[in-house]
Amino acid sequence: MVGRISNVNLADVQAVYAGPGGELWELLMGDQIHVGGEADTVVLAERAGICAASQVLDVCSALGGPARSLARRIGCRVTGLDATPRMVNEAVRRTRKAGLAGRVSFQLGDALALPFPAASFDVVIGQDAWCYVTDKARLISECARVVKPGGIVAFTDWLETGSMNKMEWEAVHSFMVFPYMETLKGYSALITQNGLTVIDAEDLSSDFAAHLDRYLRELRERHRSTLVSNYGPEMVAEVLSGITLWRDAAGRGKVGRGRLIARK
Repeated sequence: MVGRISNVNLADVQAVYAGPGGELWELLMGDQIHVGGEADTVVLAERAGICAASQVLDVCSALGGPARSLARRIGCRVTGLDATPRMVNEAVRRTRKAGLAGRVSFQLGDALALPFPAASFDVVIGQDAWCYVTDKARLISECARVVKPGGIVAFTDWLETGSMNKMEWEAVHSFMVFPYMETLKGYSALITQNGLTVIDAEDLSSDFAAHLDRYLRELRERHRSTLVSNYGPEMVAEVLSGITLWRDAAGRGKVGRGRLIARK
């Protein structure tokens, strides 16, 4: 890790997802708001062994798309936790509309101080969101605390996968408002340090640049005029520049994604 953007905090992330940033990522990714959409949620659920009897916690649940998918497809009960009021309120509204309020609930809270007793859940998940968390050691510690003995912590995340100079590091992190990204090895170490056993640590970076390139094409070909009308040409140009920066960094092997599965 080259350095850290020390002034990125929870309030900065909340501002992104309470405003145009949240709308932009939903436009590109759907209400799942992670790479791979519902298909990737299904894979994570399979790897985590989620079944109808599972009590699942989704940490940084955003609009609740994954939670609803799991409840609808598998029949499990899911609690979503997110720190942005707009995300939680909208997740609740969409879940009620989908008729899933009996199986899916959402709570406003901080991932670094999970408001649940120890050993409350069979499975804890996260998808492409823990990169926003300022203290990943504490995050993993909290996930390990609330999962039951024998339970699973399973997540995907955006990762630092290659060396970057200070300018490159600051550019990619500033655009996404990330405090810092972990590496696959770094996450594995945090998992082990918190008494969990790594079952799988998979590098998913091979198609990351292709996903980012698709987002660029959709912005240019499908959504540009709407976004310009809503937010102005300067904001759209900034977004295109930022995603291009990430696409190129992914193509050079500097940033990527990973999936980790661990058992308590």
